[in-house]
Amino acid sequence: MALKEFKLPDVGEGVAEGELVTWHVAPGDEVTEDQVLAEVETDKALVDVPSPFNGTVKELLAEEGEVVPVGNVIITIQEDGDDEEAAEAADADAEETTDSDDAQASDAGGESDEDSGSDGRVFAPPSVRRLARELGVSLESVDGSGPSGRVTEGDVRAAAEDDGGEDEPSGPRSVQTNGKSATAKRDEGTSASASAAASAESADREQTLAAPATRALAKEEGVDINAVPATEMRDGEAFVSPEAVQEYAQAQREAQAADAEAVSAEADAGTATAEATSESTAAESAEAETGPGAGERVPYKGVRKAIGDQMQRSKYTAPHVTHHDEVDVTELVELRERLKPVAEERGSRLTYMPFVMKAVIAALKDFPYLNSQLDEENEEIVLRDEYNIGVAAATDAGLLVPVVHDADRKGMLELADEMNEKVEKARNRKISPGEMRGGTFTITNIGGIGGEYATPIINYPEVAILALGAIKDKPRVIDGEVVPRKVLTLSLSFDHRIVDGAQGARFTNRVKELLEDPKLLVLE
Repeated sequence: MALKEFKLPDVGEGVAEGELVTWHVAPGDEVTEDQVLAEVETDKALVDVPSPFNGTVKELLAEEGEVVPVGNVIITIQEDGDDEEAAEAADADAEETTDSDDAQASDAGGESDEDSGSDGRVFAPPSVRRLARELGVSLESVDGSGPSGRVTEGDVRAAAEDDGGEDEPSGPRSVQTNGKSATAKRDEGTSASASAAASAESADREQTLAAPATRALAKEEGVDINAVPATEMRDGEAFVSPEAVQEYAQAQREAQAADAEAVSAEADAGTATAEATSESTAAESAEAETGPGAGERVPYKGVRKAIGDQMQRSKYTAPHVTHHDEVDVTELVELRERLKPVAEERGSRLTYMPFVMKAVIAALKDFPYLNSQLDEENEEIVLRDEYNIGVAAATDAGLLVPVVHDADRKGMLELADEMNEKVEKARNRKISPGEMRGGTFTITNIGGIGGEYATPIINYPEVAILALGAIKDKPRVIDGEVVPRKVLTLSLSFDHRIVDGAQGARFTNRVKELLEDPKLLVLE
């Protein structure tokens, strides 16, 4: 069985490339068929890329953040049962090898991390390996300062400078940062990393005795309990205590923190670009908590760029007109309050959106031009005979539109369940491209953040989109008296090439009629 190359698959219709967002595996990891290898962001969604077979990861050929064309090799995997061939490959080209078979042999022999490094095991990401080849540096001769001896870009550049500068002193350059040299910080990171790695190597066992609570703690801390140093022996087997698990997890965290601090110091001093993985992870964590700061440059790519391109195409292709109106939804609010606990008993969360979807579908049947599409090439207006309702959802990547297909054939709670599920998947970036295609009409809710009126952009090639404002208490005249009522605002944008203003207004009036008297929806 040979080394397998795995190419980036076609993850969606019309998708030519994808940004590799996150690797879920590393060189030396054993993987099983259908195990998620990576997350890839296309211009439509964030999708998981599964492994097509069982084996051991040999090398990652794309970096996190890299845009990879469909069909390019992104990872190589040694299939199970090919140990001898993997060992020969390691001896022939140690620089390119991060072989899990060698790792297993090292563990079985009880060798330390230093020994494993000397027999050809080099831990480094693809970007560092490429840099080493460009600078002519042998990775075997580089002492890694990253976690568990991982070689960073700073290590490679320092080694290249040592080899190329005869008059320069040996060892990495020392850069003063906050009163402490980067070299000292790197030494701390190396020491902590080596300590954690040595503990893991020396403690790696096939069987470990531990209480169920201790095993649960190890799982929570994200550590392998067989790698935790044993505090005592029971019946001839290693026994691990909760304190040992906590100490080991803390040592791992300190090692990673020390390495990240050292890499950051190098980057600030300008002596290296630093390890890409550590920096990108830190930047993403900071952005997730606080968002980009003033003065920063945020890449315009992926889903955000796709949304922008689509909005631009829609705005400059379809002449937009927006019709605004208000609807008294006092009875709808009361009805929803009565039905909400009933829906909860059935495991559903009932919002106002399913009622609006039902009203929109009924209005679309009466005014089919708002459920159409313009075939410009053949100069025809295609009146759609299906009702696939898109619901715009705000996500950290921008506005995504999950589609509830065949919405006219589904009941109120079925609409609620499917819509809630797809919106949640969109916000978690787990929605598939197929779940966002085929829409015939879109609804967007600006009221969730307090807005009343909007001029929404049509989700091209659809011809109309309805924006819902916030439901607010407003005065209305009922039987000659001014009384407070629940009022919802509507903003309908439509393609004026296909829909006239009068038709847009009549469509809105039909939606209003059904929302003002929601009992009529049972007839639809």
